[in-house]
Amino acid sequence: MADRINPSRAKRRKPRYAPLRRAVKLPVWGDLGIRLGAAFSLIFLVIMIHWWDREGLIDHHDGHVSFLDVVYFTMISITTTGFGDIAPVSDDARLVEALIVTPVRFAVLFIFVGTAYNFIIKRSWEKFRMTRIQEQLSDHVVVLGFGVSGSEAVSELIERGTDPAEIVVMDPDAERLEQAEAKGCNVIEADATRDENLLSVRVGEARAILVSAGRDDSSILIILTLRRLAPNVPISVVVRAADNEILARQAGADNVINPVRFTGHLLAGSAQGEHIAEYLSDLASVTGRVHLVERKVLPEEIGKPLSELASGGRGLRIYRNGSACGFWEHEAACMQAGDVVVEILPNGESENEFTA
Repeated sequence: MADRINPSRAKRRKPRYAPLRRAVKLPVWGDLGIRLGAAFSLIFLVIMIHWWDREGLIDHHDGHVSFLDVVYFTMISITTTGFGDIAPVSDDARLVEALIVTPVRFAVLFIFVGTAYNFIIKRSWEKFRMTRIQEQLSDHVVVLGFGVSGSEAVSELIERGTDPAEIVVMDPDAERLEQAEAKGCNVIEADATRDENLLSVRVGEARAILVSAGRDDSSILIILTLRRLAPNVPISVVVRAADNEILARQAGADNVINPVRFTGHLLAGSAQGEHIAEYLSDLASVTGRVHLVERKVLPEEIGKPLSELASGGRGLRIYRNGSACGFWEHEAACMQAGDVVVEILPNGESENEFTA
């Protein structure tokens, strides 16, 4: 069927698609070998050109230009040493030096300078810089897995005001990490199920850890490892099977998010009214007109009801001693020290939603 597609239509549609791109996974010594091979190939090319045009050269030592003399002259020409014992005398030889040897000289110089920069200066500096960053990691957010859920979580964190430099993304996929690095995050290509990899990003000093490994079994294994390495750090995880939600909590996750269940809630809400699903999505994103905030009760709010928050937001729940109390319940009539409040706050010009 593809053979019957109108060529003119296919040509018109082509600009809509970005070209395919694949990262070249080349080891260090492979890259170095390619660079050196290119340099020596250019040098060999110049040797052959000089040998072919050796009649245009003159040797002031013995008057005879041998192949060894050609190799010698090529090397001192490319390196711009120039002792003057062998020199081009014919117009053709000088034209070759001007139009061929000089560009090759610059190319070889750039190859060697670029190699020195890439393998010595750049890599050493990058290693030193990343070591300093790892040593000073504290109060950061660790994101384990940069798939669909992980990338959306990072984007939302940045939208909520988190500095990308405070986010560390770990994923075994180099192409995904390029996307995270483009956002300004610190990245590390590693397996999150290994202790040494988690310790390298100082999970024990993190503010929060978000787990989205793509597989429920991998995510639960990561949680078990994290809870041992970072017993006091809040852990949130994405699971896709309802049966695994209990396992994730037993493994030590503080928050378990099931995207399938949440999607079902949105679908069910849309059946009850056309605006319910929209409002739920609005609440979930900081870019909407309103957003949910979880915080500790303020000193000036102690003793007041949940309906009189100092922030001016609409109080929804109080979490007290591990239990949730709704705004309609008796416990919400008097906030106490240590309570955690969940409220709805307006974004920017949407404050009139609460004051109307």
